[in-house]
Amino acid sequence: MAFQDLTIIMIHKLDEKINMSSKRQIINMRNRVMHGYYKIDDVSIWGTIVRHLPNLKKEVSLLLVE
Repeated sequence: MAFQDLTIIMIHKLDEKINMSSKRQIINMRNRVMHGYYKIDDVSIWGTIVRHLPNLKKEVSLLLVE
């Protein structure tokens, strides 16, 4: 497992008070992709990126300012 894969999980474990609305969903998606729990296709991944990346970017930017 690469360090980058653990980043969100580590953030969650270090401080559960960090407010990221999609934290649990990010961890779940990573697990599905990495462990093959579900059959994941490119369309599903791209749809997730398009729908959720803008909000995630805003949340991370706010965390970096704090």
